[in-house]
Amino acid sequence: MKKQHVILIAIIILFIYSSTDVVYTSKRAKHDDFQYTPTVFLHGYKGTYYSFGNMLDRYQNEYGWGDKGLVYHVGADGSLDVEELLKTKGKPLFVQVIFENNRASFQDGSTWLAAVLQDLKKRYFINEVNLVGHSMGGILSVKYILDYDGTIYPNVNKLVTIGSPFDGIYDHTYFLKNPQKDLAAKDLMPGSEGLKSLRNKNFPKTIQVLSIASTGDRVAKTESVQMLRKIIRGNPFEEKVIDDKRLGHSMLHESKRVDRLVYDFLYKQP
Repeated sequence: MKKQHVILIAIIILFIYSSTDVVYTSKRAKHDDFQYTPTVFLHGYKGTYYSFGNMLDRYQNEYGWGDKGLVYHVGADGSLDVEELLKTKGKPLFVQVIFENNRASFQDGSTWLAAVLQDLKKRYFINEVNLVGHSMGGILSVKYILDYDGTIYPNVNKLVTIGSPFDGIYDHTYFLKNPQKDLAAKDLMPGSEGLKSLRNKNFPKTIQVLSIASTGDRVAKTESVQMLRKIIRGNPFEEKVIDDKRLGHSMLHESKRVDRLVYDFLYKQP
């Protein structure tokens, strides 16, 4: 009888080990062999799915530049819900991040972004990413780079900021629409502690950076966008100012010219 129990236990252990191994191998086979660095897209203040949804649809279906393979929905409590759309192979993988609380502070936003990137490494074995952020999404990307480091996070290869007001939003009437309990609005005010904190640390010199601005952007004025220069010191740095009075803040991620600038910077060989 004891011998039968020993054999039964051995079979159960072998079954559990084999099942676990199959799951591990399956995950690794799905996402570990990329030809291109995956790119994470992060919306800005009050942003939604549509902030990058249309751009990524164009990238995938109109241009054939890659596939939106993952969508991370981040709850107001920081919980992660991962939506797997398809298996990417032979093309760039695009990852969209959507915050339920899209008016959170710089600190909360960068912490949630860190959790997403940590999960990408742990769950999908992604060891290197590019970051693309519109408006406050660009600021959160920079804050993440400045605040988080270590082996539990993927390395950041390239960063693109689109209409990101690194000196704050100059138009004071913009904030009259927002209650004072709106922590993101406080951080986006010129001279805020959130903005000052971005200049107190050394930005890694290995990360290539592209900053995009528009003369038609009334929210993130060109002068505010260009203050990224004060944070990026000595890095490979490109700055593109699009001279188009019709290209407003929310239209930047709907512009095919911006589409091309971002993609060429990330994936085109010089």
